[in-house]
Order: sequence, then structure tokens, then C-alpha cells
Amino acid sequence: MGANVSQLEKEIGSDSFPPNEHYFGLVNFGNTCYSNSVLQALYFCKPFREKVLEYKAKNKRSKETLLSCLADLFYNIATQKKKVGSIAPKKFIARLRKEKEEFDNYMQQDAHEFLNFLINHINEIILAERNQSQNKLTNSSNKEGSSSSTENPPDPTWVHEIFQGILTSETRCLNCETVSSKDEHFFDLQVDVDQNTSITHCLRCFSNTETLCSDNKFKCDVCCSYQEAQKRMRVKKLPMILALHLKRFKYMEQYNRHIKVSHRVVFPLELRLFNTSDDAVNPDRLYDLMAVVIHCGSGPNRGHYISIVKSHGLWLLFDDDMVDKIEASSLEDFYGLTSDIQKSSETGYILFYQSRDCVQ
Repeated sequence: MGANVSQLEKEIGSDSFPPNEHYFGLVNFGNTCYSNSVLQALYFCKPFREKVLEYKAKNKRSKETLLSCLADLFYNIATQKKKVGSIAPKKFIARLRKEKEEFDNYMQQDAHEFLNFLINHINEIILAERNQSQNKLTNSSNKEGSSSSTENPPDPTWVHEIFQGILTSETRCLNCETVSSKDEHFFDLQVDVDQNTSITHCLRCFSNTETLCSDNKFKCDVCCSYQEAQKRMRVKKLPMILALHLKRFKYMEQYNRHIKVSHRVVFPLELRLFNTSDDAVNPDRLYDLMAVVIHCGSGPNRGHYISIVKSHGLWLLFDDDMVDKIEASSLEDFYGLTSDIQKSSETGYILFYQSRDCVQ
């Protein structure tokens, strides 16, 4: 390992090595590349890392949760004496396996399912801890004779502030022309992939108009009956960090299993969303690619995950405990295949774009 460590430092160069930055691989415990790759991507999403480390600083004596284990892991990386090396995220993985039995085995797991679980679970922990401390305050103030406040929806957590966006689903009745819209929150956008396309195209398709007809008619409140309608999804609130999940695993009836779709999908270094609603708050947000979780292999249950991250203008490839510097041009190797003749592939699976207007 020693030779490899200094190799990375040599490649970056001591003058160019970002101050206070650490590039540490994560040891794989048999099948944990799905979590290693996502954890590296999240560590290099600066707003997320900062909030996790802030949580660690504020919560000295909290009981062990998945969030406290994540905070310990991030703190462990951030305070290393060496600039490069590897760390075993033993405590985090042990806690993850306790929290969710689906992850408590040696099978390959889905990196997107893990990301989804982790983000939602951290959010729940923050809300639960906030409620606990508010209850203590309420109890002590109730003793002093104050009345309890009315129930309001909880204030957003820092997880919401970083990852949450809002989609609006607009449905136009083709009989009376009334447009009704319904908002829903998201932590990531899941997009279908086509052969030889780009992320921008995938997002446009995500917001294509769909006609609701025959058995699938829309119950219009104005007409008080089922009518043909047109529906589309658009982005109403653009998140600080936009996580895009490429739906690369499709269930095929004829094989009775999920197969991998290795289509080539170009993901640019800069991204602007064109599928925003008319009342979007910040429709012109410009995003920079910060991290990519990559699936290597031919199917969902076999294969391997690695991640590529951008840090202080450098691109780094994290493959469990190995860390390598790569050129930005190498990202093209992970777009996918132009033909499906080659079976095994290394393809972008989850993309993390950071809004340029958020503090670096």
C-alpha cells in the first residue's frame, strides 16, 4: 500500500495538493462497494460533508445512530495526519446492517437503494432528535405554565436544504382546459435511459407530455367526470445538490429478471435544467458535476461499484481502498456503450450535480 499512497501524492504534486484535503479509500467488507462508492460521492459533496461534520461537533454524547457513525467516519477522514491512505468503515457498516436487514448479508446491493435509504434515514434521525429536544423544552416550559404550541409541519432539515427539490405534476383537462397541479418532493430524480442520448435529453423526456385516455382518464373536478387529459412533470424547486439516478436495471418478462441497460448516456460537466415549471424559483441554476457512482458489470446482482469525484479541480477515481487521479476526459469512458454487443460495461449510474450558487 505504501508505494501506492505516495504514487497518488506524486501524481497530484505537493505544490498542487489541496490544503486540508484528504483522499482516503474505503476498505470493502466482502460486498460493500455499493456503500463505499456512495459514501465517497457524498463526502465530496461539500455542503453535505460540512453539515455532517458540524453535526459531529455539536453532538458529543448522542446515542449511536447511522448518522453518528457517518459523522465519525467523515471526521476520521477529515482529521487524518496523512493526506492519502485507506480507512475501514467498520462501525458504519455494522450499524447499517443493524438498521436494515436487507443490507445484512454478503450479496451485492443496489447503490441507489442504499443512497435512498441513507438520505431518508438521516433525515428521520435529525427530525427525531429535534423533536426530542423540543419535547424537553416544552415539558420544562409547561411546568412553568405556558401552553403548548399548535402542530405545524416540521421545519426543513439540512438534508432537505441540500437535496430536496419539488416536482409539479400539471394535468390539463382536454374538455374544459382547466390545469390542475400537484406538488411532490424528491431527494433524487429517476430518469429513463435511451440508446445514445444525453442527460439533458433524458430530463426532457422525463417532462414529456403524456395523454391520459381510455382506461386511464383523469377525473376532472370542474367537469365532475372522467375526461381525457394531458399530464406532464416539471421541476418547480431546483435543489442545491441534484442527484440523478439513471434507471439502468429493467425487468424483462422474457428472462424473468432484471437486466442491465448499458446504453450510452452523455453526462456533461455543466448542466442546466430546461424542464422547469413557469413558477420555478430559480430556473436558471447552473450545476457542476461533482461526483458519479459507476456500475461495472453486466447485471444488477453481479458487478462492482466505483465512484469518480471532483475535488479542488482534480478528478479522482475511488475503487474501494484504491484512489487514482484521472483526467476529466476519462469521464467519457463511463458514458456507456454505443452498441449492446459488448456485454460488460462501466456506466454512470448516479450523478451528483452541485449548484454553482451554493458556497464552495
